[in-house]
Amino acid sequence: MTKLTSDSTVAAPAALELIDLEVAYRVRGIWRPVLRGINFTVAEGESYGLVGESGCGKSTAAYAVLRYLPRNGRISSGSVKVAGEDLADLSEAQTRKLRANQVSMVYQNPGGALNPTIRVGDQVTEVFVIAGEDPKQASERAREMLRKVQISDPDSVMRRYSHQLSGGMQQRVVIAMALAKDPSLLILDEPTTGLDATVEAEVLELVSVLREEFHTSVLFISHNLDVIAKMCDRVGVLYAGRLVEEGPVDEVFNDPRHPYAVGLLRCLPRGGVRKDQQRLDTIPGFLPQLGADLPACVFVDRCGLAQEICSKEEPPFHDLGNGRHSRCHFWEQAHELPRATPASAAFKPVDQNAEPVVRAESLRKTFRQEGNDIRAVDDLNFALRPGETLGLVGESGSGKTTLARTLLGLISADEGSIIELDGVPLEKAITKRGRDDVRALQIVFQNPDSALNRRFSVQRILSRALEKLRGDSGGEREGHLKELAHSVRFDTRLIHSRPAQLSGGLKQRVAIARAFAGDPRMVVCDEPTSALDVSVQAAILNLLAELQAEKGVAYLFISHDLGVVRYLSDRIAVLYLGRLMELGDSETVFTPPHHPYTEALLSSVPQADGEERERIRLHGEIPSHGNPPSGCVFHTRCPRYIGDICHEQEPELKEVEPGHFWRCHYSVEELRELQQSAPEERPGNGRQEPAARSREQARGTREEADSAPAGDRPVDDDRAPAPEQPAPGTPPMSERPPDVEGTPGARPPGGER
Repeated sequence: MTKLTSDSTVAAPAALELIDLEVAYRVRGIWRPVLRGINFTVAEGESYGLVGESGCGKSTAAYAVLRYLPRNGRISSGSVKVAGEDLADLSEAQTRKLRANQVSMVYQNPGGALNPTIRVGDQVTEVFVIAGEDPKQASERAREMLRKVQISDPDSVMRRYSHQLSGGMQQRVVIAMALAKDPSLLILDEPTTGLDATVEAEVLELVSVLREEFHTSVLFISHNLDVIAKMCDRVGVLYAGRLVEEGPVDEVFNDPRHPYAVGLLRCLPRGGVRKDQQRLDTIPGFLPQLGADLPACVFVDRCGLAQEICSKEEPPFHDLGNGRHSRCHFWEQAHELPRATPASAAFKPVDQNAEPVVRAESLRKTFRQEGNDIRAVDDLNFALRPGETLGLVGESGSGKTTLARTLLGLISADEGSIIELDGVPLEKAITKRGRDDVRALQIVFQNPDSALNRRFSVQRILSRALEKLRGDSGGEREGHLKELAHSVRFDTRLIHSRPAQLSGGLKQRVAIARAFAGDPRMVVCDEPTSALDVSVQAAILNLLAELQAEKGVAYLFISHDLGVVRYLSDRIAVLYLGRLMELGDSETVFTPPHHPYTEALLSSVPQADGEERERIRLHGEIPSHGNPPSGCVFHTRCPRYIGDICHEQEPELKEVEPGHFWRCHYSVEELRELQQSAPEERPGNGRQEPAARSREQARGTREEADSAPAGDRPVDDDRAPAPEQPAPGTPPMSERPPDVEGTPGARPPGGER
C-alpha cells in the first residue's frame, strides 16, 4: 500500500470533514450525548483509521456521515461535509443520491448486509440499475465488478444466495457492491472481524488495490490495531466521544502521546511476548456510560497520570507538529504511564512427565451429506497435560471446532476413535457420559451473547451450572457461587444483572465462570476473545493464564489471532482439511523452519509494531472435505510445491526435531534453506517449477518432473460451501459438517438451556 506524505495530505482537498460534530441519542426521554465535538478530516485518496473501545462512538460517527442514525439519534450541532457539501443542507432526495453515487459503506457482518432471499447477482446488479444503467448492461458490469474483487467464477457466484458463500466470499461481494458506483469515500466498519488470517489478508489487500485503482478515500473503523497500522495513513483515537489523539499512524503507534493510546497498545501481545514472561497490561475501570456527565478530561478516571488539573480544566488539543495532536495536559510524559497490571507472570511450567489429562488417538469424524462421506477430522493424535495450553490454528473450515465438539461429546466421533480422560476411555456421546466426565470437559464459546441465556440473571446462570456439575444446593451453592465470581474477578454487586446489562468483557467472565463451575480438567476456549476490544482481550487472557496457574486446568485454545495463540499456548497444532499439518512447542512453530501452510498463515498476519513480512498468497479456498486432493491434501495451494511426489504420495506426520512434528515431504534442513526467502508466485495452472528448482538448489540434486494433473485441483476454487438448508434425508444440524467454524447459540455441557 502506498501511503501519503504529510505534504500531500495537507494539499489534497477533503473527501470528508467533521467539524465540531455532536451526536446524541434519546434514551428514556432524555437526550444523551455520544459524540462530543469531533473534528477530523479525510483527504482525497487518504485512508484514515478510527480506533477505540466499543462504545467510544466510532460507528456512530460513520452513521452520521451517511445520515443513517437511528430514529432516536440526531446531530445536535456541528457539520459533516462530503467533498465540500454540508449534509445538513441536503434534502432527503439529495442525501439518497449522495449515498448512491459518492459514499459507500462496508459493514462488519457481510451475512447481515446481504439479502438472504435474493440471489447475489441480482443484488450487485441492482446497484448499477439504481445508478441509471440499463438492466442488461448492469448485469454485465456486475459480473465485471465481481471479477475485480478476485472472484474467479462470477457467473456461478451470481446464481447463488448469500448463505451459500463463505465469509470471505460474502465480504468480497459486499465490497464489490460498495465500489460498484466508484465512490469518492468508502467507509469500512470492522470489515475483517471474524475472518481467518488468510481471508483477512486477502480482503485487506483487495481494499488496498481497489483504493489505488479508484482513487478512493477510506474511513477505516476497527479495534484491531494491527489492521489499522497496515491499512491507514493517519489514525484518530476516540474515547467517550472525544478525539484524544491524532496523527500519522506510524508515529502514533510507535510513540503514542496520550495515556489512552499508550494503554491500548500495551494491551497487545506484541513482540512475541508470552504468558511465562509477563502479564499483558490492561486499562483499569470502564468506559463512561452513555450520556454520563464527564469530567474536564474524559479519561481522568482511568488514567495513571491524572492530577488535580485534569478534573478541573479540559486539556486543549495540543498541536505536536507534523499533523500530530494530543488532548492531554501531560502528553510529554504519556510514555511514563504506570502499568495497571503487575508485569510478573502467573505461570507454572508444564510437567512433561505428568500423565495426560486428555488423549486422542486415531480421532476421526465423518458426516454424511447428500449421499457423500465428509471427513471433517481425519486421524488426529495428541495429548494434553495438566496446566498445558494447546493452541489450535487453521483457516475456517479446517476442522478446529469439529475437533473441539467431538472431544466434548457434543457430536460423536467415528468408531475406532479413542478419547481418554486421565487414562480412562470416554463415551463418544455426551448423553452417555456421567456427571464427573461432563464437568471435567467444558467450553467457553466465542460469543457470550448467544451462549448465555438472556432471560436469566448471572446468579441463576452460575447457580444452575453449580447444581448440574457439582450437585450443589442451598448454602453450599451460594458459597461456591461467590467463590466462583471472585475467581474470575466478577463484581458480586452485579450478580443479579442479566447478560444484556453487562459489557462484553463482563459477559465473557460469566461464561468463563460457568465453564469453571465444576472444577474442569480441560476447557475448550473457542475464539473467546475475537469479539472483544484489545483492553478487554488483555484482561481475559490474563484471567485465563491466572486460572490455569492456580487450578492446573488444561486448555484447547482455538483462535484466528495468531498473536493471542502465541501468547497463551505452550504447544501449537496447525490443522488443514481435518489433518494435523504441524505440531510443536509454541516458539518452535513460530520460528522457521515451518510447514509451508504454517509459513503462509504467519505471513498473512499484520503487525502493529511495524514489522513487515512478505505475504505468501494461498490461491483458492480449502478443497472439499468430501473430495480431498490426492497425495498431500495441501498440494493444490502449497507455495513450496515440489512435484509428482506431492500429488501422488501423502506424507506421514513425522518427528523432524525433538517434539516437533509435521506432515510434509520436505526435511527440516531443506525448508530451513528455502524459507530464507519468500517463494516465487505459484502459477494458477497447478505447475510449480520455481519451487521445484528451489528445492534442487537446497538439495544440490535434480528432481523429477513436477507437473500436477489438472484433475487434482478443485474445478472452482471460489466454490462456496453447500447451502445450509438440509436436503431430504440430511441428518440434523448436530450431525452435519460445519461449513463455517463455530456454532452460534450452542449449549455448553451442563449449561442452561
